[in-house]
Formats: sequence, structure tokens, C-alpha cells
Amino acid sequence: MRTLELRDVSASHPRTPVLHGIDLTVASGSTTAVLGPSGCGKTTLLRVVAGFMRPETGTVRVGDEVVAGPGTWVPPERRGFGYVAQEGNLFPHLDIAANVAYGLPRRDRRDRGRVAELLELVGLPADLAGRRPDQLSGGQQQRVALARALARRPRIVLLDEPFSALDPELRVATREAVAVALRHEQATVVLVTHDQAEALSFADQVAIMHAGRFVQVGSPADVYRSPTDRRSATSLGEACFLPGELADGVVTCALGALPVPGAVGAGRCEVLLRPEQLRLVAGTGGGPRAEVMRTEFFGHDALVELRLLDRSSPLLRARTTGTVPPSVGTTVEVSVDGSAHVMDLVPS
Repeated sequence: MRTLELRDVSASHPRTPVLHGIDLTVASGSTTAVLGPSGCGKTTLLRVVAGFMRPETGTVRVGDEVVAGPGTWVPPERRGFGYVAQEGNLFPHLDIAANVAYGLPRRDRRDRGRVAELLELVGLPADLAGRRPDQLSGGQQQRVALARALARRPRIVLLDEPFSALDPELRVATREAVAVALRHEQATVVLVTHDQAEALSFADQVAIMHAGRFVQVGSPADVYRSPTDRRSATSLGEACFLPGELADGVVTCALGALPVPGAVGAGRCEVLLRPEQLRLVAGTGGGPRAEVMRTEFFGHDALVELRLLDRSSPLLRARTTGTVPPSVGTTVEVSVDGSAHVMDLVPS
């Protein structure tokens, strides 16, 4: 089994506490993305798992083996983990085949068949094997780094923001190729990132970190649709917040009466809607009306900033797709697609 478990893990840099009682389980063969802003402790967590830092409290376990804990310490070279850093850290004086082979046990480094297999696994053509790293694109270099990390068939693969230095189009292509390779190897993976799209699309589980603590851990769909608080909600994308009143499974707010499946209780609350839930139409059908204040056009979609005409609510942002967004200054009707999510309920 390659299940990774962290229990009550705390760690500090000199005189500065960084991690505070971290608990996390990464199921065997699954991927967990640790998402959070710079300085929240993501990389420190990865370094503790890798064995580059000792935790002050708690345990790190892989399957039945404790690799860090009270009275136990397995050095990083004996943990059998693979590690891919942000820049790849390839050896500039070695060709690609030698870089990949370096990840193999010394006795197997002349096995060109295994090197070719690894290059194919990460989607690189065999004719790149004789090139040097500086002759490859950034995305190709990251794939080589992954091939080297997978060479020993590691129990755990740790990815430290490996796509952040790539341009957007290359980042997506490289991320997809890496995901396919990791699934093929049935690797247990921890990815640290500050990119919300990367976390949601790449992982089976997302752990949102703030100030050295996890504020929410769950599936990508759960943490996106049902965040525990504002920090979790905004960590995962644009969010609209409105004051509301909950009663009998329905929340009433400036956009009308909206269903809240599974809601229990009644009282004042905060209503969360995602921009893609807001539908904009011209006309006077009797629904809430808003003035278009600003638009951001991206080609495939657009973000439209709105102010409700009754001026009683904060600015809202709607995401439109497939059409040219309405012009600034025009008036539109706003409706909601789907259900709302309720936070910060104050019982009546």
C-alpha cells in the first residue's frame, strides 16, 4: 500500500512556526493538491514529507511504515519517494537519456530500454534522448524531470509547483501529459500549487491551506461548490456573496428565493453563488435588474461586473460564454441557475 498519512504534524523554520497540527490522508494511487497563497506553508509541508525537514510533532506514515515520528526518522534517500521541483533541476552537462538514467539504481543506468520507456511514458519522442536540457522547451524539461523521478517506481511522488514557470498553453499541455503518466504508474501524488485551476483539474482531493493549517479538505467538486468559509470560496475562483435569510430549505436574497439542498435551520446567513450560475438577459420579465459596470472579455467567455438597480447589494460578477458580453451601461435581468450555498448562518 502507498497510502500517505500525516497526523498532527507541526514544523518551524528557525523561531518561526509554519505548520500547525496538520492531518492529511492521501489514498494509495490518488492525487492530492495542496492549494494556498505564497507563504502559507505548502512547500514546508512537502519538505517534511520528503524528509528534507524534521517535523517537531506528529508522524508521517506510508502504508504501515512510519518514516517520521517520535523516535523514528527515515532519511530522504531511503524513503523511496520521487520529487519534482519547480525548475526541474536537470543536470545541464548531461544529455536527456543520462538525466533520466540518473534516477535509476546505479546497476541499471545503462538500461536504454528503461530510459526509452520512461520518455515514452511522459510523452517525449525518443529522438530527444541525445539532446541537452538547454535544447528543450520548459515543458519538455519538466517532463524529463518527471521521468527521472518515476525511474525507480517511487511509492510517493511529490510535485512542488512544477508547472508555474511555464506559459499558460504549455502549462496545460504539460499538466495533462504528467497526469496521464502518473495515472499509468498508479502513483500516490502530492502536488503543491497556488493555481486554483490546476488544483481542481489535476487532483482527486484538494486541501486548502492558510497560515499553516488546512481550512478544508475534500473532493474538487465539494470544496468548489460547498466551501466552509470565504477564504476557501475565494481560493477556488470568483465568488459572489449576498446577505440572505434561510427558512425551510430556501434562502431569500436580492436575487430571489433560491433552493439550498440539505440546508438545516433558519436565520440570517451569507449566500454564495459562482459567476457561472448567473444568467443575464435583456428585457423586463420581472426579475432582478442590474446595470453592467465593467466587462472582461477572454474570447471563450467573459466576466461581467454588475450592480443591482436597488443598490442594496454588493457588486456581482457573472460569467457569460459563447456570446459577446453586454455593453457597459446597459441594463440586464439576472437569474440564477441551480442552487445556492449558505455560509455563516446565524440562527433566528
